[in-house]
Amino acid sequence: MTSGRFGSVLGRCLALAMLVYGCAGPAGSTRTPSGRTGSSTLGGSLGPAATSLSAAQLSPLITMLGARPGADLAPARLGEGLTEPTNRWFSGLVFGADPQPVFPLPLSFALSGTGFSFGLPTVSTSAKSIVGGHEPAVRVDLGADSWKLTRYDEMSITLTASRSTAELGTVVIAEGSPFVSFTAHGAQRISPNPAGQMRQLAQNLWTFGAGPHEYALTGTGLELSGTGLTIPDGAHATWFPVPDGGDAASVAALAASPLVSTSTGFSLDESSVTTTLGYLTADHSPTAIAAMPHQQAALTSTSCSLGSYDSIYGLLTLCRGTSLQWTTTRRPARAALDLSGLSDDERAALRQQVGVDTAALPPYPSDTYFGSKALYRDTQLYEVAKQVGAESQAAALKTRIMAQLGAWTAPSGCTGRTSECFFYDSTNKGIVGLSPSFGAEQYNDHHFHYGYFLYAAAVMALDDPGLVEGLRPVMTLLAADIASPADSGTFPQRRVFDPYASHSWASGTAPFADGNNQESVSEAVNAWAGLSLWAQASGDPGLHAQAQWMQALEVSSALAYWTNIDTSAPLYRGFEHEITPVNWGGKRDYATWFSPEPAAALAILLLPISPSSGYLGADPGRIGANLTEALGTKGYQQTYGDLLLLYSALQGPRQRDEARAMLGTLPSIDDSMTPSYVMAYLDALRF
Repeated sequence: MTSGRFGSVLGRCLALAMLVYGCAGPAGSTRTPSGRTGSSTLGGSLGPAATSLSAAQLSPLITMLGARPGADLAPARLGEGLTEPTNRWFSGLVFGADPQPVFPLPLSFALSGTGFSFGLPTVSTSAKSIVGGHEPAVRVDLGADSWKLTRYDEMSITLTASRSTAELGTVVIAEGSPFVSFTAHGAQRISPNPAGQMRQLAQNLWTFGAGPHEYALTGTGLELSGTGLTIPDGAHATWFPVPDGGDAASVAALAASPLVSTSTGFSLDESSVTTTLGYLTADHSPTAIAAMPHQQAALTSTSCSLGSYDSIYGLLTLCRGTSLQWTTTRRPARAALDLSGLSDDERAALRQQVGVDTAALPPYPSDTYFGSKALYRDTQLYEVAKQVGAESQAAALKTRIMAQLGAWTAPSGCTGRTSECFFYDSTNKGIVGLSPSFGAEQYNDHHFHYGYFLYAAAVMALDDPGLVEGLRPVMTLLAADIASPADSGTFPQRRVFDPYASHSWASGTAPFADGNNQESVSEAVNAWAGLSLWAQASGDPGLHAQAQWMQALEVSSALAYWTNIDTSAPLYRGFEHEITPVNWGGKRDYATWFSPEPAAALAILLLPISPSSGYLGADPGRIGANLTEALGTKGYQQTYGDLLLLYSALQGPRQRDEARAMLGTLPSIDDSMTPSYVMAYLDALRF
C-alpha cells in the first residue's frame, strides 16, 4: 500500500553509443533470462553458518543494532503478551481507535460496541471494481463493552469479549472457515439477530434467512427463546452461511467441534511446492474449509462436494477435512541474467553502454525504498559489467555498492547517522529505517523495501562469499522482519505473508473498511526471490526452502488475481479491464495509489523486471491483451514504457526483436534498471 513508488529517470535515454543487434545463439525452451541460482539442495541439517531466525539467535543481533521506541500504532485491542500483528488480514480489528471490518473468506466480520456482526458478502461487479464489502447480515449482541485479540496464528484468531472485568466468552474466526464460533465463559444469554425468524431443523440446529442468503446456527446445549439464546458455561454456538448447492445439516455436522487454531506446512521437490493448511478442532474432527480458485485445480485428497460460496476472487468450493493441501509450480530465484549466449558484437555494445551508465549513476537516495531499489539496480549493472568484460567498471561498481551496503549494514549505524541505517522498534517488534518512506515506520511495504536490500546483498555475497559475514547481522534482521518462520516474540511469524490467500498484505495497520490490500505484487515476488538468494548466500537451507515456497505461492496468486485473471469467468462480467492492480480483502480495483494512467496500472505489477521475473511470461498469449489496454494510443513512448516493452518481449522471438529495435526511442528508464540492463535482458531472452 503505497503511492508513487515509481521513479523513472526522465531523460536518461539510451545513449547513442548503444547499438542494437539481432538475436544470436541457439534457441532454447525457456523465455526467461536464466542466470546463476546457486545450490537448490534443501535437505540436510543446518550448518554452523545457518540460522533458523530463532529468538536466541536474533537477540544478540538486535543488541548490536540498537533498540528504540517506534511509532504509536495504537494496538487498542491487542491482548497481553502477543506480538503486534501488523500486515495481517485481521490487523484492522486490532489497531486504531475503532475496529475495521475484516474478510476471512468466505465471510466478512466486524466488531461492534456490544457484540459482533458477520455475513456472506454480496459480490457486485462494475466497470472498474469487484466489490464484496462487509455484510452485517447476522448481528450478535453479547452485552460486551470491550474486546481483545487474545490468540492468533496466520489464518485464525481468537477474540475475547468482556463486560467490566468479567470475560463473557471467545469468538474464533479463520480464513477459509465458514464458521463463526462463540464459546461462553459462564452461562450467557445473548441476543442474535434475527433470532425470531429461526426455523429449527433438528436438536441444536436452526436456519434463518438474512438478506439474500440462508444461515444456520448450531452448537451444544443451546436454548432459543424469543429473541434470546442461552449458552451454558463452556458450550459453544456456531453460525455459518449455508453454501449454494449444499445443505445445512451436512455442514452443521462439521461444526460440532469448534475450530481452535490453524497451522501451515509446506514441502518442495524439484518442480513444485506443496502447501498444507491445517484446521484443528477441539476434538480433532474434520471441519469445513473453503478452497479459493488458485487452490482448486491442484487440491490433493480432499472432498469438496459440500457446495460453494461466491467471493470477489471467484467461486469458493467447500471441502471436508482437517487440512487443505495443494501443489504449486516452483519458481527459480536468479541472481543475475545469463549472458553466456551473447555474440561478440552484443558484448561490445554492452561494454560501451556499461561505461556510459556507470559514469552517469546518481547519488544514492537515503530512504529505505528508493535507496534499496538503487542498490538492487547497481548490483544488476555490476553483473552485466562482469559478464561482458567491462572490468574497470565492474571494479568501480563493486566499490560503490559495497560502500553503500556497508553503511546500511553497519550494526550501530543509527548511533551517529540520521539516515541509511536501521533500528529495532521495541514498541512494535520490527526493523525500521531511520529514514523511512511510504509509511514504512507504520509497517507499510516492508517486504518491498527489504526485498531489494536482500536481493542486492545476495548478488554481492554469491559473487564474493567473503562478504557474507559483514552483511549477515543486518540482513538476518531484515529477513526476520518480513519472514520469520515462527513468532519469536521479537518478530511475528512471516509478518506480511498470508498462506491461505497465498500472497502478502502491504498495509501495516489496515485502517480501511475494505480490509488490507496489496498493489505491487511483483515487488512481493521480488522480496521472496531476494530472500531465497540471501538464504543461499548465507548458508540457511531452511530459510531458502521457506522463501522458495513463498515465492511460488505469491507468483501463483499474482497470476490468478492480478495480471492473468480469467476474464471469461462469470465474476468478471461487466468488468472492463484486463488486470486488477489493487486487491483488498473486500474489493478489487482497477486503480493504483499513485497514477490514473493505464500504463502505470500494469507497470506496478511488473516492477522490477528482474532475473527472477520469468513467471510474467507464463501465458504469452495473455501479454498482448494486457499491453493493448496499458499502451492505449501512446505506445511505448510514455512513462513506464520501458517496463512494458520488456514485458512485451516475453511473448516470443518476434516481439523480443521488435523490442530491441525500439530501445533507442524510450523516453526514460525506470530507476530499478539501467539502459545496460534493459539491453542485456533482451539479449538474454531465449525461446
